Amino acid sequence: MKIKQFEYGPLSHYSYAVISDGEMAIIDPQRDPKPYYNYAKAHKAKITIVLETHPHADFVSSHLQIHKETGASIYHSKRMEPNYPFTAFDEGDTVVLGNIKLKVINTPGHSPDSITIVAVDGDETLLFTGDTLFVGDVGRPDLRENAGKDERQQLAEAMYDTIQHKFNDLPDDAMVYPAHGAGSLCGKSMGDAHSSTLGDERKNNWAFKKQSKEKFVEKLLESLPFIPSYFPFNVTINKRGAANLETAIGSIPFSEKSAASGLLVDIRDEKTFKKGHLKGSINIQAVSDDAKFETWLGAIVRPKEEFTLVIDGKEHLDRLLNRVAKIGYEKQLTQVITISQEDLIVLKRLNLKDFKKNPNNYTIVDVRNASEVEESKIFDKALSHPLHELRYTADDIPTDKPIVVHCAGGYRSAAGSSIIAKYLNATVFDLGDNVKDFN
Repeated sequence: MKIKQFEYGPLSHYSYAVISDGEMAIIDPQRDPKPYYNYAKAHKAKITIVLETHPHADFVSSHLQIHKETGASIYHSKRMEPNYPFTAFDEGDTVVLGNIKLKVINTPGHSPDSITIVAVDGDETLLFTGDTLFVGDVGRPDLRENAGKDERQQLAEAMYDTIQHKFNDLPDDAMVYPAHGAGSLCGKSMGDAHSSTLGDERKNNWAFKKQSKEKFVEKLLESLPFIPSYFPFNVTINKRGAANLETAIGSIPFSEKSAASGLLVDIRDEKTFKKGHLKGSINIQAVSDDAKFETWLGAIVRPKEEFTLVIDGKEHLDRLLNRVAKIGYEKQLTQVITISQEDLIVLKRLNLKDFKKNPNNYTIVDVRNASEVEESKIFDKALSHPLHELRYTADDIPTDKPIVVHCAGGYRSAAGSSIIAKYLNATVFDLGDNVKDFN
């Protein structure tokens, strides 16, 4: 049995390929299936199975495209209730892959239809735990569509029962391969490791500690991160099955040295953006492959809301279209453009020396998440306006003083300052990475 973990850094997503005797299964695939096809070709394997541990909220899966292009059968819980042909895969079911058998445990908690896939090859046991069990954490129970207080409570209680009972018959040396790692919004406090063992999780993961159901549920539900607006949208897409990626992005218009109006998302780095951009642009940086572009695009721009993407060059077009499609936003992307150097807006630089000396002469806006602000304030008098809400709360920010925007490191404040400049007639400065001088 060969195991390959595929990592997509911006979403902290792990997907997997398992090969046995020339047959390959893919688990929780990302939107672009090419990496799996390339791996199968390199190992002369036939893709016969694609498995989903649950309908993902933070990315669009390629399970239906893989099925259509390879003939692989789709397996997941019948509780998922999709709109495409699939084979139900629930506790007690087994599917054969080459010389091994893949079994399944129903592990609700993150979602009611979550499963854990168990692969056994001789003395080796592998657990593909999806968003149920992470390294150091478990999946949050509030991401299901329109999950109200009662449903969150029920899923949190289901997670307690899952952790208390569902893994009991499995050995300590069973490898744990989750669908996400540190940085994902599908959990709160995941570790940096890409995998673990069940024994280590039993020792170190807070969820396995001896505790009452009430204490477990309370801890699981406290201080949950915000939910980007695209999460329920992606669950719906994954239950329906996404369109072919190349077809979906192939018809999006591109033009160079162009102008546009409406909602403009400028992906260039913040220094270039500040030197000149189209009026009203929002700066959501995607220059770095590690930038959390998808998360913030899907948090700031609402599902089905049309927008134009401003990029720095045609050579980056395919990569950026792939990133937009990772969260299913390609249908609302009306065009991609580069801009000329004419009639651009230039942002002023903050006089850092004056700001340090006279902070009361500025209105300071903190665009970090509410949980971060509760943990510690960087400026005592800063107004809290979390970035994912800022388009709708910016009107509440006073404009009688220059506005200085900050986050924890500079990425979010670049987006936040551009949003405030778009919606308010005010002087706006981005503190950027200079925030480190105040931490």
